[in-house]
Amino acid sequence: MSRQRAQVDVAVGENRGDLPVPSAKGLPTILPDEIEVSVYLPREDVRDVLIARDAKSIADLKPGARVGSASLRRGALLKRLRPDVQIGLLRGNVETRLRRIAEGDFDATLLALAGLKRLGLEDRAAAILSTDEFPPAVGQGAIGITARKNDAATRALLQPIGDVPTGQALTAERAFLRVLDGSCRTPIAGLATVEGDRLTFSGMILRPDGSEWFDIADEGPASEAQAIGERAGQALLARAPTDILG
Repeated sequence: MSRQRAQVDVAVGENRGDLPVPSAKGLPTILPDEIEVSVYLPREDVRDVLIARDAKSIADLKPGARVGSASLRRGALLKRLRPDVQIGLLRGNVETRLRRIAEGDFDATLLALAGLKRLGLEDRAAAILSTDEFPPAVGQGAIGITARKNDAATRALLQPIGDVPTGQALTAERAFLRVLDGSCRTPIAGLATVEGDRLTFSGMILRPDGSEWFDIADEGPASEAQAIGERAGQALLARAPTDILG
């Protein structure tokens, strides 16, 4: 958990704040006992995109291209497809990352399409990556609103704006992550989709260098979202080497 996120949770727990609105991707795997995600807003596009100066796809990147990213998942997925590329640390807001690509500090980077859309910058994407090729982080594209568990009035006010299918999908994804005890130091991907009353889940864990990966798929009633995510996580743990999660 980031220091900033921890400070927000403490403020809510101490009644100095009521409604944090974090990106679901940035939520800690386990929230403080007194706080819960009350609702999720309708989910944006979950896909990642390639931002590049001279390439229109991952395959089109020049040999040994230098790609900037702070995400272990994105780095591992990219190395899985292109072992020759070099991953360099690139942090900062979206505008900073786009500028550094334009200035030639890196040949390319990878960003969430949802973030670009919210900033009106989706036209900067050189390619939109399929979720089969490049599965997203747990919670990517979703925004959750957290509240105190004992604040029934606030939670009741939030319910009308909550999106039920997004909530079911994120319940499965976060259950999967919790079983794996995943963190920002572990390359993990997970995506649940809901159609009608059915939920379909897919997940993956990778070595940071992309040399080995294990994936899993499961499905079932959307009302059993947590059980589906937990089952997928347990099945993946049973198959993968014990050291892959570091």
